[in-house]
Amino acid sequence: MLVLLAVFGITALLVPFLARRLNSRVFLASALVPAAAFVHTVAQGPAVLAGDAVVETVEWIPQLGLAFATRLDVLSWVLTLIVTGVGALVLVYCWRYFQHVTDGLPRFSGFLLAFAGSMYGLVVVDDVYLLYVMWEATTVFSYLLVGHYSDRRASRVAALKALLVTTLGGLAMLVGLVILAVDAGTSRLSELVAAPPNGPLVPLAVILVLVGAVSKSALVPFHFWLPGAMAAPTPVSAYLHAAAMVKAGVYLVARLAPGFADSPGWRETIVVLGVLTMLVGGWRAIREWDLKLVLAYGTVAQLGFLTLLAGYGTRETMLAALALLVAHALFKSTLFLVVGIIDHKLGTRDLRKLSGVGRSSKALATISALAVASMAGLPPMVGFVAKEGALTAFLDDAATGRPWGAVALVGIVAGSVLTVAYSLRFFWGAFWSKPGVESSRVRATVWFLGPPAVLAVAGLVAGFAAPLLDSAFALVADELPAAAEKDYHLALWHGFETALWLSIVTIALGVGVFAVRHPLSSLQERFAGRITADGVYAATSRGVDRSAARTTAFIQRGSLPVYLGVILLVLVAAGGTALALSRRLPDDIRLWDYPAQAVIAVIMMVAAVAAARSAKRFQAAVLVGVTGTGLAALFAFHGAPDLALTQVLVEIVTLVAFVLVLRVLPAQLGTKHGSVFKRGRAIIAGLVGTLMALVAVVAVGIRTAEPVSVEYPRLAVEEGHGLNIVNVTLVDIRGWDTLGELSVLIVAATGIASLLFVGGRQDDLPTAREARPDAVVDRVQPRRRRDADNDDQRAWLLAGRTLAPRQRSILLEVVVRLVFHALVVLSVYLLFAGHNAPGGGFAGGLVAGLALVARYLAGGRHELVIAAPANAGKLLGLGLVIAGGTAAVPLLFGADALTSVYLSGDLPVLGHLSFTTSSIFDIGVYLVVVGLMLDVLRSLGGEIDRQQEEEVPSEVATHPGQAEVTK
Repeated sequence: MLVLLAVFGITALLVPFLARRLNSRVFLASALVPAAAFVHTVAQGPAVLAGDAVVETVEWIPQLGLAFATRLDVLSWVLTLIVTGVGALVLVYCWRYFQHVTDGLPRFSGFLLAFAGSMYGLVVVDDVYLLYVMWEATTVFSYLLVGHYSDRRASRVAALKALLVTTLGGLAMLVGLVILAVDAGTSRLSELVAAPPNGPLVPLAVILVLVGAVSKSALVPFHFWLPGAMAAPTPVSAYLHAAAMVKAGVYLVARLAPGFADSPGWRETIVVLGVLTMLVGGWRAIREWDLKLVLAYGTVAQLGFLTLLAGYGTRETMLAALALLVAHALFKSTLFLVVGIIDHKLGTRDLRKLSGVGRSSKALATISALAVASMAGLPPMVGFVAKEGALTAFLDDAATGRPWGAVALVGIVAGSVLTVAYSLRFFWGAFWSKPGVESSRVRATVWFLGPPAVLAVAGLVAGFAAPLLDSAFALVADELPAAAEKDYHLALWHGFETALWLSIVTIALGVGVFAVRHPLSSLQERFAGRITADGVYAATSRGVDRSAARTTAFIQRGSLPVYLGVILLVLVAAGGTALALSRRLPDDIRLWDYPAQAVIAVIMMVAAVAAARSAKRFQAAVLVGVTGTGLAALFAFHGAPDLALTQVLVEIVTLVAFVLVLRVLPAQLGTKHGSVFKRGRAIIAGLVGTLMALVAVVAVGIRTAEPVSVEYPRLAVEEGHGLNIVNVTLVDIRGWDTLGELSVLIVAATGIASLLFVGGRQDDLPTAREARPDAVVDRVQPRRRRDADNDDQRAWLLAGRTLAPRQRSILLEVVVRLVFHALVVLSVYLLFAGHNAPGGGFAGGLVAGLALVARYLAGGRHELVIAAPANAGKLLGLGLVIAGGTAAVPLLFGADALTSVYLSGDLPVLGHLSFTTSSIFDIGVYLVVVGLMLDVLRSLGGEIDRQQEEEVPSEVATHPGQAEVTK
């Protein structure tokens, strides 16, 4: 089953490419996949019908009990046969339906097969979380299929409506499933049903799961999305909205009923919504003029009937539910395919414009008659078997004195009357000859008629095979209590029982309702309700849109201080409330370990206040750096040299970034927009500061369990073979976190570059060749061209002479020339020494970046390219590949990801050497940090220089790194 799921997914990805060559014939190739799944399922039948479920499990995260688990029992076996069998036939049907269509065909074919795979996965998975994934996958692909005609507004609106309703229901279901899984201690669906949890939240969880089920299966009040989805191509309606997707809710109800049917609120909800949906759907079906809408509202009614039977919770109703499940899939998909043929050939589905179709296509009329007979519950069709079983089940249940059984009985009798009426209305409208209407002729090929013919005949055969169905379905039904002492069986003939007479009455009354269709239609139009579910949805959507627009207009004022103030106030309110409710404080508060720590803290506070009151940007940036440097000193006092080193380097890099950005900002704060509401800002700042101080104190005092970090020293030495706990943690113990952080760094670098390189990211600006002194002088200083060879001999930095004389510092050039290589060597030393001493890839990368900063500040943007001709983007990508590769390579050898290998030995001359493969991961970190620094320098530095040179070409540069350019 897992292999078949993979085949569905892979083939769905390949099908769009095949469609460009095969056109509509691609559907024949696609049909092979569900056909193979159908054959596989049939082959599993003997084992499943013997009572042995077929189980497949692939462990995913054993520690959390998560696995890719599938289970094929009788219930999932029946649904799988429906999903794969009908799916294969619908795909064959699509071959002729889309024969002359090319627009959007590759996309549609891939989505339809992907939906089939998702639905197959939904009915075979045995894990609630995997179930939810498949559940939402069907929702997404349904949205894409319903909205296939993207140029039509009706398709887009219908697709969005279905997506919103089913997704919201799915989220509610997810919450319910999580509650059940946590309460039961297992996420296996079969185990949840076998041993239902009984915690206080279980009734709520059950109702939430039902919300998801009824929204997916279009029960009242969520029924309105299904008729709208008829904007989809007819094969989509035949598959998704008759045989597959809408059955997902019914399947989930049937799956959970053995364990939760007696849960408070379950049976009441099922009966009320089921009966109401039957009546609403049937009532609307007998007033529609579009054949697809007649079937759509009929589907709504039948889904109410199905859910009522599947969820009621007795053996007899479950037998009837499974029989009706098969019957509905066969007759409703048949009728949708028939409508597709009529629409395809005649270009209309309006039953008022159709006349004489039955005479011109007797085969089509015969196929439809079989399906309509099953839908109306006429013998010998399987629909009759299901309806008689349902009537018997509720008669027996009502006889025991259960009021909900009586309510359900009355509901399905009334609903069956309406079903007969709209069944006759459909057949009359599609095939009958009508006075005053021009006769229509439909000629369909065998391949076009084949799929609906197979489905219609299957409904007839299933009626005669009722005893075989009973023996299979009983394995599911026997898990539920019987409503009566007698042992009921599905059969085509039970004799002249009460259920048979009720069935005859419903048929007669249905014929009567059809006979008075014209006055009834006038009555319906006269008393049509002004408030409908669709109207409530539209009004709700408009209300949400308006509220969102007004809220956005009120909050999104374009003021960063306002945004920050709102965020901080929410933080204070939420955090303050949590603190107020917390009654656990540390027993002892120690203010400092060394007096110097108090002095450093005072300096940091003074710097912070001074930064807030500073009137100059650069001064504020430096003062903020003082607080960061003080934090590094506190780290050093606490015995964390690694953190102290990294903090100092980060502060220096941050200051450089500030300086680069401040070049294009006014020197004084508030030059254009002065600060307002200063007291309010001060109050918010004080509240946030107080809150964070209290959080720090309380967080220390409420710890009850032993922290995981207690084991880090031992793990660092024994597992990571390193003495530097911080570095080993980053590259080994918690390597996944570091890998995620590297991705964040790359996103940050890309974001910074994207903001500056507005005309296309020129990552190698300028090229290394263009940055050579002779090329630069020739380009930007033609009047002062010099002998490049002589200049190279006098230049400490190759591109230094491109700067304006008053911007050039020979002393700075000399110092940078002397320390650059030493800094690079130091960065490499920190990289490789970090496993056992302060350092590591991050610190080493920052030191290398600072070396590049020095070259840029001394020689300008041309010097930066000479110092680092590598492409920043490639460095970032290479670093991520190396780190990710180090994480993935152990998988090839059967080990867990990020497993490190330690090597040691004695070598000639070099002596004893040791090496751990996690150092390769650290090299990836090093390259990412260097790439980030290079990207920042080339965007915030070199690109700003270039833009300023273009804006002011005749003036002398006054910013760091900007060259003097003369006309």
